[in-house]
Amino acid sequence: MIYTIIVVLAALWLLGVVSSFTAGGLVHLLLVIALVLLVVNLLQGRTV
Repeated sequence: MIYTIIVVLAALWLLGVVSSFTAGGLVHLLLVIALVLLVVNLLQGRTV
């Protein structure tokens, strides 16, 4: 489940970068959220 959220957030970030629509840095915020979720998940050591 967490990997699905990470993939969706990363895809939205990539779409925003490609389309040059930043919405005030919102797309970069999505990338940061996706990376934080990934790191938290890796540190907790849960298996999906």
